[in-house]
Amino acid sequence: MKKMIVLLVLVASLLLVISVASAAPISYDSGFQVQNLSNNTADVTINFYDQSGTIVYSITDDTIAGNDSKTYFPLPDGVGSGFNGSVVISSGEPVASIANVLGDGFEFGASYGGFEGGADVINLPLIMKGNAGQYDTWFNVQNAGAADVNVNVAYAGTTCTENFAGLKPGAAHTFNQATNSCLPSPYVGAALVTASGGGSIVATVIETGNETLFAYNGFNSGSEKPVMPLAQFNNVGYHTGIQIQNTGGSSTNVTVSYTPAAGSPGTACTETQTVAAGNSGTFGLFAFSLTNPVGSNTCVFGERFIGSASVTANSAGHDLVAIVNQTNFTNYGSSYGGFSVADATSSVTMPLIMDRNAGFYTGFNVMNVGTSATTVNCTFSNDSYTVNKSVPAGGALNDLQLNKMSTVPYVGAGVCNASGGGSIIAVVNELGNSTSADLLFTYEGFNQ
Repeated sequence: MKKMIVLLVLVASLLLVISVASAAPISYDSGFQVQNLSNNTADVTINFYDQSGTIVYSITDDTIAGNDSKTYFPLPDGVGSGFNGSVVISSGEPVASIANVLGDGFEFGASYGGFEGGADVINLPLIMKGNAGQYDTWFNVQNAGAADVNVNVAYAGTTCTENFAGLKPGAAHTFNQATNSCLPSPYVGAALVTASGGGSIVATVIETGNETLFAYNGFNSGSEKPVMPLAQFNNVGYHTGIQIQNTGGSSTNVTVSYTPAAGSPGTACTETQTVAAGNSGTFGLFAFSLTNPVGSNTCVFGERFIGSASVTANSAGHDLVAIVNQTNFTNYGSSYGGFSVADATSSVTMPLIMDRNAGFYTGFNVMNVGTSATTVNCTFSNDSYTVNKSVPAGGALNDLQLNKMSTVPYVGAGVCNASGGGSIIAVVNELGNSTSADLLFTYEGFNQ
């Protein structure tokens, strides 16, 4: 029996013209990487759905070797120019996938992971319209179930709502905040997306700026104390903003603790803010890098910091969800989702690893969220390069693949395992050589 995976909301949005900020992307292309997580050859079928729910193209009888990966870029000619839709992958073996979204050719880039299934409630921690005069969001909601669903969107701190009726199985619908006349401008907040009648949906958000593109997945569950494996401030121009959404019914006081990585610059500190019910707050960015912080903090303003961040106090105990935006405020930007410690496992897979691939390479952070030290061993498909390091509790392993793989150019997949049943999570950065285009992509590793 084949395992069905609802995957890649917006993965196939080619040349979709949308109304966004003046210098933001006006056309989009996508590609995706599928990793076979088993030792056996995977038989894969990929269906491309337009927004009416019609399958416009299928890849059938495709195979991916055991523990290997395959790239689907450019997309098949049969998908068609101007396609804006979604993808569902089915496989006889477990697989994972990430999608890369390109704006205006290779001027903008962002990355996000596929979904194994959906839920009837999705939280989106960062929604924007006209933020700082340039940042907007838009998002696709995909029906991950077997029956039509009605989708409802409520924007935190406003009376604004949006609805879409009769979303077909496998299909996606686009909600564009830049053209939403109800939302005020500027708007920086959060959104709650629900499917009526217990339907199953997933969502991916695209953040657009004049020079940068970000992407993150909506959350169908939260945790009391989410963790973020990579946070950096004043680091050769790079800064981090952590958006934390309170999914509960009352306000809560949230404390984030920042811990520098071993051997990296920075001073451990904390930051506390009150986050209203359903809304979100921005952490880190103002405490370290920008003026006018909210709440209180013990951080050293202007200090170079490279490390991790964790919620260590949550007064009301409500579930929280978080995303991390990384930017140099000029031409690089990317986003990834925070993790629940409960979702950590002893094995993390990374569907796309690169070294000198048309100027692209990757680097990853593997964080030990367990209570004791563990040894992390990382291997890569079709290459002899390995990583092996002892990581203390709360610490992270950092590895850059540039000039390290034995096969060049290298495009493949990676797996990191923690000894003794350790608990790890990971994020992967993809970076291209450019002084002007946004070629920074980030995605979350998949826990197995």
